[in-house]
Amino acid sequence: MENGKNVLREETINFAIEISDICDKIKGCSVYITQLLRCSSSIGANLHEAKYAQSKADFINKLEIALKESFETEYWLELLYRKNKIDESTYKFLINKCGTIRRKLIASVTTAKSKGKE
Repeated sequence: MENGKNVLREETINFAIEISDICDKIKGCSVYITQLLRCSSSIGANLHEAKYAQSKADFINKLEIALKESFETEYWLELLYRKNKIDESTYKFLINKCGTIRRKLIASVTTAKSKGKE
C-alpha cells in the first residue's frame, strides 16, 4: 500500500503544480484564484500530514480533510470555467484529474475505516 500512497502523493503534487501554472495565466478574479490555489494544494498537504498522524482517527481525519478540499477545488474550477477564465478542455482535464484523486481518497478513507472493524 505504501507504493500506492506514494503514487497518490505524486498525483496531488503534480495536480497542485498544474493548477498553479494555470492560475498564473488568469487575469482578474484574484479572490477565486487564491481560493483555488489554497484548496488544490491543501489536498496534498493533508495527505502528507496523514502520514504523520498521531492516531488512526487523526489519520482518517486528515484524509477526510483532503477529500473535502478536492470537492472545494472542483467548485472553484467550475466557477472559473463558468466565468470563462478557463477553457472547456482545461476545465475537463482538471476536473478529471481532481476526480481521480477524489476517488482514490474515498477508497483510502473507506479502507482505513474498515480496518478497525475487522
